[in-house]
Amino acid sequence: MLLNVIVCGGYEVRGKWVGASMLAIFVAQGGAARAQAQVAAAEPRVNTGIEEVVVTASKRAEKLQKLPQAIQVLDTKKLEQLQITEFQDYIKYIPSLGFQNFGPNQTTIYLRGVVDGGNANHSGPLPTVGSYLDEMPITTIGGTLDVHLYDIARIEVLPGPQGTLYGASSESGTVRFITNQPNPAKFEAGYSLETNILKNGQEGGIGEGFVNIPITDKIAVRLVGWDEHDAGYIDNVPATRTFPTAAGIYGPAAATINNNAFAGKAFNPADTIGGRAALRVDLNENWSITPSVVGQDQRNNGVFGFEPSVGDLKVERFQPDTAHDRWIQSAVNVTGHLGDYTLNYAGGFFVRDEVTQSDYTDYSIFYDQPQFGGYGKYWWNNNDIPLANPSQEIDGKDHFTKYSNEIRLASPSTDRLRFIIGAFQEEQGHRIIQNYLIQGLGSDITVPGYKNSLWLTDQQRTDRDVAAFGEVSYDVTDKFTILGGVRPYNFNNSLKGFFGFSDGYSSHTGVSQCYKFPGQTFEDAPCVDLNRTVAGTGETHKINLTYKIDPDKLVYFTYSTGFRPGGVNRRSEFGPYQSDQLVNFEVGFKSSWMDHRLTFNTALFDEDWNSFQFAYLGLNSFTIIKNAPSANIKGAESALEYRPLENLTLTGGLTLTDTGLSQDFCTAKKTIGNVQQGDVLSNCHGANVDPLSLASAGNELPFTPEVKGYATARYTFPVMDWDGYLQGDVSFQSRAQAGLRDNDKALLGSMPSYAVAGISAGVTKNRLNLDVFIKNLTDSRGEENRYTPCTINVCAANVPGLPKAVYVVPIEPFLVGIRLSQKF
Repeated sequence: MLLNVIVCGGYEVRGKWVGASMLAIFVAQGGAARAQAQVAAAEPRVNTGIEEVVVTASKRAEKLQKLPQAIQVLDTKKLEQLQITEFQDYIKYIPSLGFQNFGPNQTTIYLRGVVDGGNANHSGPLPTVGSYLDEMPITTIGGTLDVHLYDIARIEVLPGPQGTLYGASSESGTVRFITNQPNPAKFEAGYSLETNILKNGQEGGIGEGFVNIPITDKIAVRLVGWDEHDAGYIDNVPATRTFPTAAGIYGPAAATINNNAFAGKAFNPADTIGGRAALRVDLNENWSITPSVVGQDQRNNGVFGFEPSVGDLKVERFQPDTAHDRWIQSAVNVTGHLGDYTLNYAGGFFVRDEVTQSDYTDYSIFYDQPQFGGYGKYWWNNNDIPLANPSQEIDGKDHFTKYSNEIRLASPSTDRLRFIIGAFQEEQGHRIIQNYLIQGLGSDITVPGYKNSLWLTDQQRTDRDVAAFGEVSYDVTDKFTILGGVRPYNFNNSLKGFFGFSDGYSSHTGVSQCYKFPGQTFEDAPCVDLNRTVAGTGETHKINLTYKIDPDKLVYFTYSTGFRPGGVNRRSEFGPYQSDQLVNFEVGFKSSWMDHRLTFNTALFDEDWNSFQFAYLGLNSFTIIKNAPSANIKGAESALEYRPLENLTLTGGLTLTDTGLSQDFCTAKKTIGNVQQGDVLSNCHGANVDPLSLASAGNELPFTPEVKGYATARYTFPVMDWDGYLQGDVSFQSRAQAGLRDNDKALLGSMPSYAVAGISAGVTKNRLNLDVFIKNLTDSRGEENRYTPCTINVCAANVPGLPKAVYVVPIEPFLVGIRLSQKF
């Protein structure tokens, strides 16, 4: 593993550059094991019980135990041993990582509880956690990409602000997926075949394979492919709905709809295919270039949350729910040696296209209730008569683009004074089309040019940022090191296009507001009612002090800051929202014991999240973003690995987090003087305060359990002339809130604590493996999200005869599987 990380990753190792031609010599002199020993010869190795892990989180290759920062790693061996192939698998083993999941490729991740509980709206705040595939950022506001995990070197999770090296979208941390790279030293290949079955009898399966082909001693290509079918487990049960407005005109029978055309068992399967190709060319002993391309195509039906008011793993949906998500990333990495210095360039282009259909009947039926305005009387046909069936459907098209460039120069890691300096540029675009359709809608109230369209969003979002960065380390003594880092940045974020209703339906939003931008056009939009930009500059900082107690133990202190750029509120009366900042103080301890048979790492942190961006649904379920006052987050993270016997390995991790708002805040319910409707207020008393908007001081930040952890045990033993193993694991977390404001918490309720257990067993011989495993052994109904499709006060209300439209996204139910894999 060390050979792959150091050689294929293209990083400096202890001040020396190791090229492919040197590797060929190493292999010729005695194979990969000898090559690894020679690469590490500058530092004597200890015969350890626990294998050393080399990471590149600091943009150098360093041993995990020598790196003075909190980092959680799942390497190739762990990924294979724990049967990790997707997001829901690895999230269990990263205790500091939280998330809000709406379905495949619709997950927003958080680190250390830095989360406001927003709805991840396309025009909302950028994420607080950066995601990287190798050297390239793949962070999008549409959700964290669920990259299929096969032939992966490791996952590195870096909690805490990473603003110095990783920039704007790493305010609270960074997640990195590091792939195995082409290796000119030897031929490699492998495959994996899996079949599995859920408790409800639905079957799934995975086929995967890779091949590494040396073309010459300086050129190699690596090809990877996968095909996965995930079985569904949510049932869309037969149901009816009656629209009050139409019932008063046509009678209940004519105003009642059913979902017979869409009902069915296990209606949320997902199918994923993808591949990766990389070419490595060593131009000489000092320079190499690695172009690569990776892509994935996923199709899924249904929804991935159930309605508790309907039944366990059951929903009632009345329109199509489908998604087709495709993305491709092209990248190039150039690494070279300029004397003793290492120069690295990474650049690439990313494209993602998503086509969706979503049932929005919940919105229609709740807003047609008399207590919420009886909107059905405004949804009429060409005869100006309210529709008997005003069910809504959302047709969406999202086109994401991202290109980025980074260049950095690093001095030798063996120097007493060493540095990394560089520059970064990124531009990400998002073309957003969301068409809210009601069949038979009158032409005088439809958006011009769009049949049956009640509301249209057709806009372009562009987020740009540039930065310089640098970190300098100095060994004051052989035990004490000081590091300082800074990253000055500039951002420029804009929204242009159209959003809203026709002027025949609304005089406040949509066509009626296009007079603000007379004569402007945008794509296929009827006119332009949105064209705004927000720009800003600033700096992030880092100071780290490290003291090496002995060769196996160190302590460190870190002060670091992170930021998230501001942006545009689509409705101009709410103004732009500003950048928010995270200030982190951290003390950590890393150690190895008992002749390296035990490692124990821990960190204590205290973070202030200032002027944090709070996204919420306002009037008519319209997303508004405002800067709330501040929140404080305290906690501790620990990780342990212990090998008491040669054939027994125990691992575990635990994160304790205490979060809370530093003061009350609320929103204004109407415009008075300098206070606009929707403004965030710190004085939450008086007639101008929305009584349902209060967020009390001390409220926990949502989706953040106070306790989250895991434990695994793996025992190996001989089975005739095979090597066998038995493994058990358990992950757990305490209760977590699903909302931040008092009323949201009361209506949504909290997500209860849960534990998930798994077991596996298998045999291996000559790199041929047979594994049998069970995930979610007790069929726990652990919750990954709670949400409503419209304003919580509306869709979670008690309406006689109408189930609450509160959806719970569960962890995957009980699953048993068998896998056959082999490497050559």
